[in-house]
Amino acid sequence: MCGIAGVLDLKTRESVSSKALEKMSRALAHRGPDDYGIWIDGYCGLAHRRLAVIDPSPAGHQPMVSPDGSLGVVFNGTIYNFHELRGQLQSLGYRFVSRCDTEVLVHGWREWGADLVPRLNGHFAFAVWDRTARKLFLVRDRFGTKPLYYAKLGDLWLFGSEIGAILSHQAYSPAMNYDALCEYFTFQNLFRHHTLFDKINLVPQANIVSVNADDGSWRRGAYWDYDFSHPDGGIDEVEAQREVARLLSQATKRQLLSDVPVGAYLSGGLDSGSVVTMAAREIPHIKTFTCGWHLSGVDGAEANFDERAQAEAIAYRCHTEHFEQVVGHADVPMVMPDLVSHLEDLRLGMSYGQYFIARLASKFVKVCLTGAGSDEVFGGYPWRYFRVSRSLGQKEFFSDYYHYWQRLVLDEERKDFFTRDAYSRIKDFDTKNVLSRVFTFNPVLKFAAAEDHVANSLYFECKTFLPSLLLVGDRLSMAHGLEERHPFLDNDLVEFAQKIPVRYKLRDLDKWKRYDENLLRKHKGYYALHDDGKNVLRKALGSLMPNEVLKRPKQGFSSPDESWYRGGNLAYVKKLLLDRRAVCHEYIEPKTIARIVAEHSEQGVNHRLLIWSLTCFENWLKAYLV
Repeated sequence: MCGIAGVLDLKTRESVSSKALEKMSRALAHRGPDDYGIWIDGYCGLAHRRLAVIDPSPAGHQPMVSPDGSLGVVFNGTIYNFHELRGQLQSLGYRFVSRCDTEVLVHGWREWGADLVPRLNGHFAFAVWDRTARKLFLVRDRFGTKPLYYAKLGDLWLFGSEIGAILSHQAYSPAMNYDALCEYFTFQNLFRHHTLFDKINLVPQANIVSVNADDGSWRRGAYWDYDFSHPDGGIDEVEAQREVARLLSQATKRQLLSDVPVGAYLSGGLDSGSVVTMAAREIPHIKTFTCGWHLSGVDGAEANFDERAQAEAIAYRCHTEHFEQVVGHADVPMVMPDLVSHLEDLRLGMSYGQYFIARLASKFVKVCLTGAGSDEVFGGYPWRYFRVSRSLGQKEFFSDYYHYWQRLVLDEERKDFFTRDAYSRIKDFDTKNVLSRVFTFNPVLKFAAAEDHVANSLYFECKTFLPSLLLVGDRLSMAHGLEERHPFLDNDLVEFAQKIPVRYKLRDLDKWKRYDENLLRKHKGYYALHDDGKNVLRKALGSLMPNEVLKRPKQGFSSPDESWYRGGNLAYVKKLLLDRRAVCHEYIEPKTIARIVAEHSEQGVNHRLLIWSLTCFENWLKAYLV
C-alpha cells in the first residue's frame, strides 16, 4: 500500500518542478513511511510514497520505469494474481529484476496497454506516463478499494491518492463545491464522482482516465461493471453454497499474499468472522482486532452495539491472538479533528471506530483483512430492498428509492436548512436525477418484478454505498500506515455472486408484496421478517462458524451516538456547532442547527446521522477552508 501523486503541465510545457512533486509526496507520507521517490519526464512528473508489503527490497522502489525508459508507473495497492501474469510475460520474453507486483504493471502495460487492466485481480490505483504515445493514464480497480483524485485546472492536471496531494500544489486554491454540498447533506454520501472541493474529482471505480498531451484532449471510460440482472437459474442451491465457500477460501488465500505480517479485523458478525475463519487455516494464531464501546449511560438498541463478547468467541474458536480497543464518548471529541483531516472526502456515518481499530492494528501488522463487500454482493440489507420490492416499474422504483436514501435533509427542508446564500447556489440542483443516473448508465437493468428490484438495489449499493465504505476504510487505515484488504471483493467471488439467484440470498421473497409494512412496524415484525440476508453465505459456512453467529441478525459496525449526543457528547456538539463563530453558519442556518440539537437532546428525535455530518462538516471547514 502506498501513496501516488503527479503533475501533467500542458499549459507551460516546462519541466515539472521537483520541489512541487516533493511537496505533494510529503502530503502522503503517512501512506508510505518506508520509501519515497520522484521521476520527471519533461512536463510530466510522478511521485510516490511506499509502504513496502511485497518485496520490501530497494528493487521495489517507485516510480518504476521500463528498461527502455518509455513508461513510468506509480502504483498503490496489491495485484493478487501478479505471479500468473508474471509467468505469462516471462514466456513473452520480459525479464524481471524484482519480486514485486509493480513490475508486472510496467511490463504488462508495455505488452497489452490498457487491455492489461481487466486481467488484474487486486485492489489498486495507478498512473502510467507513456512518453512514446505522450499520454497519461489514471486507473482504478473494479470495486473502488483504492482512491485516486484528479484536478483539471485548465491545461494543468494534478492527481493523487489523497486530496491533500493536490492541495499542496500552489496552483490549486481550495473552494466549496456547492453541488457536492447539497448532495452530501441529502444522501450523507456523494453518488457523483466529485468532492466538496471545487474542481477536484474522483476517478470512478473500474475506470481509466486518459489524457493526450499532444492536443490536451481527454476521456474517461469504464472497463467493467457489476451485473446482477442475469442470474443463472440453473445453479443448484447446494452447489452455490459449496462454490461460495470454495471461492471465499481461495480469495482469502490470495489476499494473504505479503512479505510483512498480516492480521484481520474481527467483529462478532458473519462477514469478518468468516474471513478470520478462512485466514486462521492458513496462518496459525493470526492476530485479530476488535473495537468495542463503553456503554455506561447507553440504552435502547444501542446497549447491544458492543460485540466484543461475540468476537472473543470467534477468536477462541479460531485460536487467534486477539486484541481489543474500547472507545468511550470522551474519546470522540479528542480524535475528530485528526479523523476529518485524514478523511478529507466526507462520506457516510460514524467512522471513528475504524480510526481507533486501525491505529491499534498498525502497532502489530502492516496489513489487515476485512469483511467489507459481503453485504453488497450477497444481499445483507433486506430492510432496504423491501422499500422497493413492490414498486410497479422504473419510475416508481426511482421515487421509492430516492425517498429512502434521503438520509439527512429532505427536499422540502432544504430551503430552511441552508443559509440564503448557500441555498441560492444549490436550489436548482436535482439530487433525484443524481440517484437515477446511477442506474440509467446501465442499459441491461430490468424493473418488472421484486427480484429485479432487489438485483437493482444490489447494483446501486455496489456503485455508491460500498465505494464510500471502502474510501473511508482506506483513508482511516492509511492514516496509520495500514493496508486493508477485502477477500469478499475478489474478481472470481464477485463474478459468481452476481450469478446467484436472489432467492438464494433472501428468504420468502415471493411473500414480500403481501406484507403490510405499517402493520409489521407496529408489531415489530418488520425486522423479524427481513433480518436475514446473505442466506447462501450463511449456509455455505454452516460447518465452519458458530451457530449463534450464523443466526445473528445483521448489525453494522455502529457506535452508540444517539445516546452519546444526548449525554456525554452533548456539550461537545453544542460548543462546536452553536458557537457564534462556527464556520458552518456560513452554509447552514444557525437556527436550524440549534433546532436539530434541541430536538435530539430534549425531544427524543433521533438526529444522530445529521449531527455527525454537521460535526464533520465544521471540522472539515476548519481544516481546509478557513
